[in-house]
Amino acid sequence: MTELLSRFAAATGLPPAGLLLALGLAGLILLALLAALLSARGSRRRAEEADQRMAALLAAQSEMQGRMATLAEIFGSRQSELNQSLNQRLDGMTQRIGATIGEQTRTTHENLRRLQERLAVIDAAQTNIQTLAKDMAGLQQILANKQTRGAFGQGRMEAIVADGLPQGAYAFQATLSNGARPDCTIRMPNGQPQLVIDAKFPLEAWNAMRAAKDPEVARASAQQFRRDMEVHIRDIAGKYLIAGETQETAFLFVPSESIFADIHEHFESLVQKAHKARVVIVSPSLLMLSIQVVQSISRDQRMREQAHLIQNEVVRLMEDLTRLDDRVRKLHGHFTATQKDVDEILISSDKVKRRGTRIEALELGEPPAPPAPAAEPRLGALKLRVVDED
Repeated sequence: MTELLSRFAAATGLPPAGLLLALGLAGLILLALLAALLSARGSRRRAEEADQRMAALLAAQSEMQGRMATLAEIFGSRQSELNQSLNQRLDGMTQRIGATIGEQTRTTHENLRRLQERLAVIDAAQTNIQTLAKDMAGLQQILANKQTRGAFGQGRMEAIVADGLPQGAYAFQATLSNGARPDCTIRMPNGQPQLVIDAKFPLEAWNAMRAAKDPEVARASAQQFRRDMEVHIRDIAGKYLIAGETQETAFLFVPSESIFADIHEHFESLVQKAHKARVVIVSPSLLMLSIQVVQSISRDQRMREQAHLIQNEVVRLMEDLTRLDDRVRKLHGHFTATQKDVDEILISSDKVKRRGTRIEALELGEPPAPPAPAAEPRLGALKLRVVDED
């Protein structure tokens, strides 16, 4: 190595130290150039790698943009479908809400109409109640007057009698042989004496007794009512019970079921005295029942009166039935003879039918040989077998 340096220094004319220095500088320069070359190559490689990465990024970005566009299209279509679905649902909901509101409106109108009808009925009922209150006030005024009260009881009694009996079976205000004029007389069937009904009921003491709040006043009113009833019962028994002309019992008509019940509950002694005097206290329902009994008795009497007519009609009916039986028997004989003739005709018809059946059963056989030859051959001959079964 030293020898090489010496030869190189001799060739160049430089001292060995300077040559070493020059060589060192040259080596450094070479190293610097090598380093620069290596750096340039690394930079180029890094630039290529950067370009590749940039291209990859651009490709990824373009792919991302494509995906974003696809997602935007998907989201747009989904958004339109969602909007359409929401619009349809909103339309359906709007229609349902409209139909519900319309139905509720109709129902409300119908309820209001019914309410108006009910209010009209209530108004009419209120008017009727007011009219009834006026009528009750008028009825109270009527019952407060003795004559008008008697007319009220007379009217109810006449209505019951007229509804239950035919014309001619009763009379109002008829005069008896003693000059008395009862409110009603009923003609009994079978020539029996007539029944008398009185409708003049003493109501002043009764109303006073019901209106009294003081026990002493109520007791005094009850005693007055008892005395008035006793006097009225005696008057009926003395005026209207006539032997041979009227029944042994007369009716005292009470125009109220409640008054009738109170009399039998609280005034039992009056009822007993009336029975002893042969006066029967009757309410509207009892009078109606008695009228129905009288009507039934009258109907039975009319049926008994017409019994002989019914018997005559029955005798004539039996004669007609006897003639009908004879004629039916004759007709039965004719039908029997006709049936016999029909049976004989059927027998003959059966015989004819059997003969026709045997004729239909004819058999075809081989013909016998001809005695002489003929121009045309014969096909066959008929064989007839007749069996007489008679």
